[in-house]
Amino acid sequence: MTQPPAPGPPPFTVKGWHVAAGVVAFFAIVISVDTAFLITAYRTHPGQVAPKPYEAGLIYNAELERQRVQAALGWRAGAQANPGQLEVVMMDSIGQPLAGLDVSALLQRPATEQGRTELALTETAPGTYTTPTDVVGTWDVRIEAGNARGQNLIAERRLQWQ
Repeated sequence: MTQPPAPGPPPFTVKGWHVAAGVVAFFAIVISVDTAFLITAYRTHPGQVAPKPYEAGLIYNAELERQRVQAALGWRAGAQANPGQLEVVMMDSIGQPLAGLDVSALLQRPATEQGRTELALTETAPGTYTTPTDVVGTWDVRIEAGNARGQNLIAERRLQWQ
Protein backbone atom coordinates (compact mmCIF):
# COMPACT_ATOMS: atom_id res chain seq x y z
CA MET A 1 0.00 0.00 0.00
CA THR A 2 1.27 3.43 -0.86
CA GLN A 3 0.88 6.39 1.29
CA PRO A 4 -0.44 9.66 -0.02
CA PRO A 5 2.14 12.42 -0.29
CA ALA A 6 2.69 14.53 2.79
CA PRO A 7 0.68 17.70 2.76
CA GLY A 8 2.89 20.69 1.78
CA PRO A 9 2.32 24.26 0.92
CA PRO A 10 -0.21 24.76 -1.81
CA PRO A 11 1.27 25.48 -5.27
CA PHE A 12 1.73 29.14 -6.22
CA THR A 13 -1.16 30.56 -8.13
CA VAL A 14 -1.12 33.86 -9.96
CA LYS A 15 -3.88 36.06 -8.79
CA GLY A 16 -5.19 39.30 -10.25
CA TRP A 17 -3.19 41.57 -8.00
CA HIS A 18 0.03 39.81 -9.07
CA VAL A 19 -0.68 40.70 -12.69
CA ALA A 20 -1.55 44.29 -11.79
CA ALA A 21 1.65 44.67 -9.72
CA GLY A 22 3.73 43.26 -12.60
CA VAL A 23 2.20 45.66 -15.13
CA VAL A 24 2.73 48.64 -12.79
CA ALA A 25 6.34 47.58 -12.07
CA PHE A 26 7.06 47.16 -15.80
CA PHE A 27 5.80 50.62 -16.70
CA ALA A 28 7.54 52.17 -13.66
CA ILE A 29 10.86 50.78 -14.89
CA VAL A 30 10.25 51.97 -18.47
CA ILE A 31 9.26 55.46 -17.31
CA SER A 32 12.24 55.77 -14.95
CA VAL A 33 14.73 54.70 -17.66
CA ASP A 34 13.16 57.11 -20.17
CA THR A 35 13.34 59.90 -17.59
CA ALA A 36 17.03 59.16 -16.98
CA PHE A 37 17.70 59.30 -20.75
CA LEU A 38 15.85 62.61 -21.09
CA ILE A 39 17.69 64.20 -18.18
CA THR A 40 21.05 63.05 -19.54
CA ALA A 41 20.20 64.34 -23.02
CA TYR A 42 19.16 67.77 -21.78
CA ARG A 43 22.22 68.13 -19.55
CA THR A 44 24.74 67.18 -22.24
CA HIS A 45 23.28 68.82 -25.37
CA PRO A 46 24.64 72.37 -25.81
CA GLY A 47 21.50 73.48 -27.62
CA GLN A 48 23.33 74.59 -30.73
CA VAL A 49 22.45 73.24 -34.12
CA ALA A 50 24.53 74.15 -37.15
CA PRO A 51 22.55 74.63 -40.37
CA LYS A 52 25.56 73.30 -42.34
CA PRO A 53 27.46 71.01 -39.95
CA TYR A 54 30.03 69.82 -42.52
CA GLU A 55 31.09 73.36 -43.40
CA ALA A 56 31.13 74.30 -39.72
CA GLY A 57 33.41 71.34 -39.07
CA LEU A 58 35.80 72.42 -41.82
CA ILE A 59 35.94 75.94 -40.38
CA TYR A 60 36.57 74.51 -36.93
CA ASN A 61 39.38 72.31 -38.24
CA ALA A 62 40.97 75.33 -39.96
CA GLU A 63 40.77 77.26 -36.68
CA LEU A 64 42.46 74.39 -34.82
CA GLU A 65 45.24 74.36 -37.43
CA ARG A 66 45.66 78.15 -37.12
CA GLN A 67 45.95 77.80 -33.34
CA ARG A 68 48.53 75.00 -33.72
CA VAL A 69 50.66 77.14 -36.05
CA GLN A 70 50.27 80.12 -33.73
CA ALA A 71 51.36 78.05 -30.71
CA ALA A 72 54.43 76.81 -32.60
CA LEU A 73 55.31 80.42 -33.45
CA GLY A 74 55.41 81.27 -29.73
CA TRP A 75 54.31 84.89 -29.97
CA ARG A 76 52.57 86.45 -26.97
CA ALA A 77 50.36 89.52 -26.73
CA GLY A 78 49.73 91.47 -23.56
CA ALA A 79 46.98 94.10 -23.49
CA GLN A 80 46.42 96.88 -21.01
CA ALA A 81 43.55 99.35 -20.65
CA ASN A 82 45.22 102.68 -19.93
CA PRO A 83 43.07 105.80 -19.44
CA GLY A 84 42.14 106.97 -22.93
CA GLN A 85 44.13 104.34 -24.80
CA LEU A 86 44.65 100.67 -25.56
CA GLU A 87 48.21 99.38 -25.22
CA VAL A 88 49.37 96.06 -26.66
CA VAL A 89 52.83 94.60 -26.02
CA MET A 90 54.01 91.92 -28.46
CA MET A 91 56.76 89.44 -27.54
CA ASP A 92 58.35 86.57 -29.40
CA SER A 93 59.00 83.08 -28.03
CA ILE A 94 62.11 84.17 -26.08
CA GLY A 95 60.55 87.33 -24.65
CA GLN A 96 62.04 89.84 -27.08
CA PRO A 97 59.79 92.65 -28.38
CA LEU A 98 58.26 92.15 -31.82
CA ALA A 99 58.68 95.31 -33.87
CA GLY A 100 57.29 96.21 -37.28
CA LEU A 101 53.99 94.36 -37.03
CA ASP A 102 50.62 95.40 -38.40
CA VAL A 103 48.40 95.35 -35.31
CA SER A 104 44.66 95.92 -35.15
CA ALA A 105 42.10 95.41 -32.43
CA LEU A 106 38.37 94.84 -32.34
CA LEU A 107 36.57 96.11 -29.24
CA GLN A 108 33.16 94.70 -28.43
CA ARG A 109 30.95 94.41 -25.39
CA PRO A 110 30.84 90.96 -23.78
CA ALA A 111 27.05 90.69 -23.93
CA THR A 112 25.95 92.75 -26.94
CA GLU A 113 26.88 93.72 -30.48
CA GLN A 114 26.41 97.44 -29.80
CA GLY A 115 29.50 99.61 -29.70
CA ARG A 116 31.67 97.29 -31.79
CA THR A 117 34.79 99.29 -32.72
CA GLU A 118 37.74 98.45 -34.95
CA LEU A 119 41.05 100.12 -34.10
CA ALA A 120 44.42 100.32 -35.87
CA LEU A 121 47.37 100.44 -33.48
CA THR A 122 50.64 102.24 -34.12
CA GLU A 123 54.04 101.25 -32.79
CA THR A 124 55.22 103.70 -30.11
CA ALA A 125 58.23 101.67 -28.92
CA PRO A 126 59.74 98.38 -30.07
CA GLY A 127 57.03 95.79 -29.49
CA THR A 128 54.58 98.30 -27.95
CA TYR A 129 51.51 99.31 -29.95
CA THR A 130 48.93 101.87 -28.83
CA THR A 131 45.82 103.62 -30.03
CA PRO A 132 43.60 106.23 -28.43
CA THR A 133 40.13 105.15 -27.36
CA ASP A 134 37.40 106.79 -25.33
CA VAL A 135 35.58 103.67 -24.13
CA VAL A 136 34.64 102.97 -20.52
CA GLY A 137 33.58 99.77 -18.82
CA THR A 138 34.32 96.15 -19.67
CA TRP A 139 35.24 95.24 -23.24
CA ASP A 140 36.40 92.13 -25.06
CA VAL A 141 39.45 92.88 -27.20
CA ARG A 142 40.44 90.75 -30.20
CA ILE A 143 44.02 91.55 -31.20
CA GLU A 144 45.26 90.63 -34.66
CA ALA A 145 48.95 91.07 -35.45
CA GLY A 146 50.95 90.02 -38.47
CA ASN A 147 54.17 90.63 -40.33
CA ALA A 148 55.18 90.70 -44.01
CA ARG A 149 56.22 87.01 -43.90
CA GLY A 150 52.63 85.95 -43.24
CA GLN A 151 53.15 85.07 -39.58
CA ASN A 152 50.06 86.00 -37.58
CA LEU A 153 48.77 86.10 -34.04
CA ILE A 154 45.18 86.39 -32.86
CA ALA A 155 44.64 86.92 -29.14
CA GLU A 156 41.56 87.74 -27.11
CA ARG A 157 41.50 89.59 -23.79
CA ARG A 158 38.84 91.12 -21.53
CA LEU A 159 39.80 94.60 -20.33
CA GLN A 160 38.26 97.11 -17.94
CA TRP A 161 38.50 100.86 -18.60
CA GLN A 162 37.69 103.28 -15.78
